[in-house]
Amino acid sequence: MEGSTIKLLGAGISMVGALGAGIGLGMLFAAWLSAIARNPSAEAKLKQVGFVGFAATELVLLMCFVVSALLIFAV
Repeated sequence: MEGSTIKLLGAGISMVGALGAGIGLGMLFAAWLSAIARNPSAEAKLKQVGFVGFAATELVLLMCFVVSALLIFAV
């Protein structure tokens, strides 16, 4: 195999974590909306927790993208 082929294969494999981030975001927002629908008075408290969970899950996705971009352009 050539070097460029291996770089692109590694970049694709590094984006597998994005699948987990997408599933995690879907589950997070489904549970978040369900919790708000069950207890509307706790929306303010749940909003803070939801945004922290969103940021943590999105961080995984962004780190996968950064590793993939580094493999393509820097290596």
